[in-house]
Amino acid sequence: MKFKIDTKEKIVVFSLQEAVLDANLSAQLPDMIKSLPELEARNLILDLTLVENIATPGIEAILTVYQFMYDNNYSCVITGVNNKLTLPLRELGGDMLNLAPTMAEAIDLVMMEELERELLNGLE
Repeated sequence: MKFKIDTKEKIVVFSLQEAVLDANLSAQLPDMIKSLPELEARNLILDLTLVENIATPGIEAILTVYQFMYDNNYSCVITGVNNKLTLPLRELGGDMLNLAPTMAEAIDLVMMEELERELLNGLE
């Protein structure tokens, strides 16, 4: 599986460098992302700009990663999704998925959720 990682202060951008996220790649994706040392104490942005097609197992793998991040009190935003992939992601993931059309908006979403968590933790 080809990918790029860009590590920022509070965010890891995982850019998939594949045109198709098929069943074989999908099986590797969750474990690969979860094991990234860069991801420790950081939020995740999944950049799917180069992905043209996703098989159902690929969507399920993305949702697994998404849920893993939120279960561990971090954010996950998906960006770069083409129009053809938006509907299947919404159908399986529901309206709660954070889909951002641009990287700047994805970063803004992550930072807003980070601030919200900090404020809520301060109230407890």
